[in-house]
Amino acid sequence: MTSTSRAATIVQLGIAQTLAWASSYYLPAILAAPMARDLGVSTPTVFAAFSAALVVSALLGPAAGKTIDRHGGRPVLAANSVIFAAGLVTLALAQGPVGLFAGWVILGVAMAAGLYEAAFAALVHLYGKDARGAITGITLFAGFASTVGWPLSTWLELEWGWRATCLAWAALHLLLGLPLNWRLPASPTAGLPADAHPNAGQPEVSAPPAESTPPASASSTSSTTRTASLLALVFAVTWFISTAMAAHLPRLLQAHGVPLATALVFAGLVGPAQVAGRLLEYGLLRNIHPLVSARVAGSLHTLGAMVFLFFGIPAGAVFTVLHGAGNGVLTIAKGTLPLVLFGVRDYGARQGLLMVPARFAQATAPWLFGLAIDRFGANALWFSAALGLVAFAALMLLRDASSKRRSDGGR
Repeated sequence: MTSTSRAATIVQLGIAQTLAWASSYYLPAILAAPMARDLGVSTPTVFAAFSAALVVSALLGPAAGKTIDRHGGRPVLAANSVIFAAGLVTLALAQGPVGLFAGWVILGVAMAAGLYEAAFAALVHLYGKDARGAITGITLFAGFASTVGWPLSTWLELEWGWRATCLAWAALHLLLGLPLNWRLPASPTAGLPADAHPNAGQPEVSAPPAESTPPASASSTSSTTRTASLLALVFAVTWFISTAMAAHLPRLLQAHGVPLATALVFAGLVGPAQVAGRLLEYGLLRNIHPLVSARVAGSLHTLGAMVFLFFGIPAGAVFTVLHGAGNGVLTIAKGTLPLVLFGVRDYGARQGLLMVPARFAQATAPWLFGLAIDRFGANALWFSAALGLVAFAALMLLRDASSKRRSDGGR
């Protein structure tokens, strides 16, 4: 595949991912209040329906990954453009709580096989172990999902109401997202057995050397389980922090004495910092092992929180920038770490399983961190800082066993 066609694939998938994130994950922040007023429910009920969507996506994620492993990303992502549209149309037609939850459940199905994990699996299916740059590329595009989605949803809602906003997003999925996803390259190994993948023979943690004895095989299995458990913990903790900050960052800053206008300015630095972190990963860090860059990124939320806690309001901008930069790189790590630690084989299915705890953590983060702010005020930041240390410790415990085998001359 030429560099031009590869770049075109990144652009197509990046735009489609921006649309998918803007019309699902970032939708409640703008439409929750008008939805609640019109449907006669509370705003927390709308967020509960959104949490239900995240739970559905967690439960269906492994199956979605297996489907991409088997058939490639193009048919799955294209089908999900239609499912996204169906969920948004269902929301637009809702007349009460039943329709509200039905719409979000359908969107949860789409989110299971239409957001980053599915896109990462599609790229790995196309490019194998060389997918790191492409993964970074699409996150650069989708990093602007809130930057594009929030203003567009706000304008549409003010002009025509929340129902028309949902219908507009549905139309974009059919008129823009569907063609973009369908024009992705067909996987050269779609429909073939897993061991037919051109990169299936590369060393990976889950496949012990052929000459290993039974005890070594048991040791390899134990090592794989340990690595997967640590990685799942990292993803769950970092997604909890990311979602908690997305839902409560302005409020958290205000609890520390930052005026509202300043808090909004500080919070607005997160998006550019995320993109800056991803650009750094794409450039300076691209030749560094993903585990090293993930460790650096995993320390930044806690580091920023400590600076803010000890130096107060003037350090608020430092906190949000460090948090955003770390989150930007960790988003890429969610795609690259499973690839480098486990290899290409069954990437989609494994990615789906690894992200199940993260999806559940994401679903509970707004509620739990909101309770922490209600109970502890500004000191709730100590909670997220401690969680950041947990993620950093887990990253420090991770080892790339496949690299060690290669350096030892293993096959």
